[in-house]
Amino acid sequence: MKNPFKSLFRARDKPKDSVSAAPTFYFGMSSAGKSITVSTAMQVSTVYACVRVISETIASLPLHVYESTDAGSVKAVEHPLYRLLHDEPNPEMTSFVLREVMLAHLLLWGNSYCQIIRSGRNRILGLYPLLPDHMAVDRDSSGTLTYTYTTSDGKIVRLEPEEVLHIPGLGFDGVMGYSPIALEKAAVGLAIATEEFGSKFFANGARPSGILTHPNTVKDPKALRESWNAAYGGSSNANRVAVIEEGMHYEPISIPNNDAQYLETRKFQVSEICRIFRVPPHLVGDLEHATFSNIEHQSISFAVHTIRPWLSRIEQSLNRALFTDKEKGHFYAQFNLDGLMRGDYKSRMEGYAIGRQNGWMSANDIRELENMNPIADEDGGNTYLVNGNMIPIKQTMKAGAAENDKTTKGE
Repeated sequence: MKNPFKSLFRARDKPKDSVSAAPTFYFGMSSAGKSITVSTAMQVSTVYACVRVISETIASLPLHVYESTDAGSVKAVEHPLYRLLHDEPNPEMTSFVLREVMLAHLLLWGNSYCQIIRSGRNRILGLYPLLPDHMAVDRDSSGTLTYTYTTSDGKIVRLEPEEVLHIPGLGFDGVMGYSPIALEKAAVGLAIATEEFGSKFFANGARPSGILTHPNTVKDPKALRESWNAAYGGSSNANRVAVIEEGMHYEPISIPNNDAQYLETRKFQVSEICRIFRVPPHLVGDLEHATFSNIEHQSISFAVHTIRPWLSRIEQSLNRALFTDKEKGHFYAQFNLDGLMRGDYKSRMEGYAIGRQNGWMSANDIRELENMNPIADEDGGNTYLVNGNMIPIKQTMKAGAAENDKTTKGE
């Protein structure tokens, strides 16, 4: 049946030459005068660390396919997608590598694309990542999404929507995500500028530039400048004693580093970039504000507020694109986040004790969470216990009434 709403949609946002009404953010020159691209941004250590910690964390989480049954959800290890998502999405890479690449694309370009390889019977055979900067997304005259990919040799390939696993990041139209780097290129550009300033400062011998003044006319200013730089410029010539002849005078004119708040600016840019990716600073090596009392809670907050939203975004995209209409609602892909939420050993044991004493966890439930072998059922491994000190108040009232009856009858 033809969708009557398709004709209402026109072409929407795409990486370049967008005709969408939604605003578009491009890579390019930042306000600090630095060209911002994915390559230049990744050379900033904080950007690299943030992208790495998020992508590696999500790539390392177990990803399973589950089946909903009357008895609850069970792992659907026989489902064809289980091995693709959990172990090997294609003959060239592991599940870890594919998810790491997908997250890197999402964090840098704002979109992740994978080509879905299907058999003649519509069975999914593999998933291959596609470079976001080679993909153009639009709508045709009927309102259907179109995916046009340019290969490394310049060949144009048009893919149907059912052939693409598209995971968009934060966006305004529900189709395309925006690159965090393009959105916040001013912050990344300032980080690049301060780092470049520090490099040039030390390359010039950690001495500010200045003016050489001569009481008379200098016949060859270029030769004088070159001889001065050769003798006293560069870090290898730092702290050399300058010899000034013919009444010349050296006057520094640059702003000292402490006046320009150089170190404070570099520290702030670390926090600024961490804020963009919502990564606690201690995970990128900034331990200035980390303590033994708060670092565990920061890590749990990272799992809840940073990792979990990305997981939900990826899970829902996988379930939408990879399962057939008959399978949706019955089979689904889901990450296991328990490993990031475990806390320290003492906290886990106290939580298990509460669950065990209140009857909603068995010994085997606890052992499974700790990756331990189960106890046989005849030994009480699946037995649920109740704390004997806690009984319903009605039972107490009945026991009290029975005791009164015995007293009244003189027993």
